[in-house]
Amino acid sequence: MAEQKPEAGGTRLTAVEIHDNILEPAKKEMDRPAASLLWSSLASGMVIGFSFLASAFAASIVSEEHRHAAASAAYPLGFIFVVMARSELFTENTLDPVVPLLEQRNRETFMKLLRMWGLLLIGNLVGALVFGWVLARTPVVSAELHPHLQHIAAQATSGGFGTVLYAGIFAGWLIALMSWVLAATHSTAAQLALVWLCTAPIAAFPLPALHRGIGGSVLSGSHGSGRMGQHAW
Repeated sequence: MAEQKPEAGGTRLTAVEIHDNILEPAKKEMDRPAASLLWSSLASGMVIGFSFLASAFAASIVSEEHRHAAASAAYPLGFIFVVMARSELFTENTLDPVVPLLEQRNRETFMKLLRMWGLLLIGNLVGALVFGWVLARTPVVSAELHPHLQHIAAQATSGGFGTVLYAGIFAGWLIALMSWVLAATHSTAAQLALVWLCTAPIAAFPLPALHRGIGGSVLSGSHGSGRMGQHAW
């Protein structure tokens, strides 16, 4: 992108400034050692599981008619942990490393992008499966919470290919939007609010399969374990 100076006197960052705030950090992230990216993505895959756990807990403490709203409101917790800790989440990196590629437009940057995506996806999936296995195979959470975990997991793993594809595109767009708007502010309070605003709709949207992504892997791992209760929500 050509150099362009933002006009002075504005109360908000310009699109160029937001672009630049994403570009340089993204270049550094793409050059990180493989081990560093793997460990960060492994941690992120486990931490994102708290979205699943928080949703089930919120649903367990309200009446049945308010369970979906409560679970949706609590769903962003894992994303908040990941974003504020600067961990590497694959779905969050569907935008940032693409910016350097569009800037450079060469094979080297493209290969760095594929390398980063591959490492993050592997680390995230392993971390998510570990978290899901712990929830399902150990007494780390009370038995009373298992029906709620099971219900959310069953919802996230339902739906045909077309539904899942549409829901995944919608959820991925929201996460990419989150990455962009986060670069528009240095305020921690604003960042917390933006993460919540961009991720709560992923759980609130009526499509059951909208929980797709790394968070959905946690749900799939716990749902497939066969250990949780089979009670209706």
